[in-house]
Amino acid sequence: MEKETNVKKKRFQLPHIYVILFIFSALAAISTYFIPAGEFERVPGPEGRTAIDPNSFSYVESAPIGIADFLTVIPRGLIDAGEIVFFTFIIGGMFMVLKTTGIIEVVVDRLANRFAKKSILLIPILTTVFAIGATLIGTPELSLVYIPVIMPLIIALGYDSIVAAAIALVGTVVGFTTGILNPINVGLSQKIVGIPVFSGLEMRLILFVVCISVGIYFIMRYAKKVQKNPLNSYVYEDDQEKRKLYKQKEKIEAKSMNTRQKYASVVALLFLGMLVFGVLKLGWFMVEMAGLFIFMGIVVGLIAGLNATQISNAFTEGFRDVLMGAIIIGLARSVAVVLEDGQIMDTIVYNLGSLVGEMPSVLGAVGMYLVQLTINFIIPSGSGQALVTMPIMGPLADIIGVTRQTAVLAFQLGDGFAHILFPTSGYFMAALVIAGVSWQRWIRFYMPLFLVFSGIGVITLVIAQMIQYTG
Repeated sequence: MEKETNVKKKRFQLPHIYVILFIFSALAAISTYFIPAGEFERVPGPEGRTAIDPNSFSYVESAPIGIADFLTVIPRGLIDAGEIVFFTFIIGGMFMVLKTTGIIEVVVDRLANRFAKKSILLIPILTTVFAIGATLIGTPELSLVYIPVIMPLIIALGYDSIVAAAIALVGTVVGFTTGILNPINVGLSQKIVGIPVFSGLEMRLILFVVCISVGIYFIMRYAKKVQKNPLNSYVYEDDQEKRKLYKQKEKIEAKSMNTRQKYASVVALLFLGMLVFGVLKLGWFMVEMAGLFIFMGIVVGLIAGLNATQISNAFTEGFRDVLMGAIIIGLARSVAVVLEDGQIMDTIVYNLGSLVGEMPSVLGAVGMYLVQLTINFIIPSGSGQALVTMPIMGPLADIIGVTRQTAVLAFQLGDGFAHILFPTSGYFMAALVIAGVSWQRWIRFYMPLFLVFSGIGVITLVIAQMIQYTG
């Protein structure tokens, strides 16, 4: 037989995420030479935010990105995304301190033994809890906190890093997207288009139940395959160290905490309570959470018996573990930096909005969804996208015969589910790094579910258009 028959064909692999994001930035820079520059006037928006005047678009002098300008976009992307970058570093360092204290190992041993025979139930419970939190307070970024908390337990129970990431990311993105009482996407966008805040709740509630059920089923199906045969895991090789670290012990070997670890655990829970209070009542976000996590790592480490050098070394090791994620976040942000510098972001938004206006009314809502989905790639912030697009989509909905409530729903669906798909989403890429899952492997897992979510979204919008959804 010929030698070639003994050679295995290499499977196609996506390029490294650095390469993908660099290509996106380069394409964005090239596009500034072909897409006319334009801008909307910025005006005061709801809740003191800056919005756009939808009737103020005008073309301006072209400002293409040259080589000298392009050389700085990655460092500037890191600077612009500094809040997320440093939050990623801090949370990585803080959890390494907790790991060094031995508290996590003891807790994992106990929980793994307790849930050994019914571990699959943790998936619907945790996913639903995370979804409810996100649909009420609109903070999918908390998945950055959830993932390292649940990761040791999920691995110990025989699952993999993708299952842990999916529980947090899918749960929070379903809650955020459906937005039953989400002030970030639903409340703000309804204010912008001039309809009662949180009206139309019934359809969003139904959408929440349908999507969370589908998401849970999808995660459980994958999790059962992994638990039955670890080789079915998309991250089998990547998880080798985690499986050794969090391997479930026999009950007779289960460890117990010493007195200092018990006190440290209580203090850690108090810090987490402060975190929840700060987010819900004081409007804390990543800077405040990062500051709290620094003190949490120091205080809990000292109480557990670590000295200052051990705590410092643990922080450094944690920083090193998430370094790649920090760079990815800056690379992702560089795409938007290019579009803003070249003054073509507003032009893209304007022309996409005009494209929807030319569609038949029966397809208007679906067209709005596709436009919002496209814009989400370059404006991954929910509130940022609402402030840029909804002043256009609200009046446009009246022209093409779509209710403004349906326009808000199209925004929710187009903005939401893609938050954990596009590599330009900073918090999502940081979450993957904390989970130890590459974007390429996540896409292999999530893309089928995203397509299902998209199908559900399109069907929902068609129904909304048919019943002239107002709420």
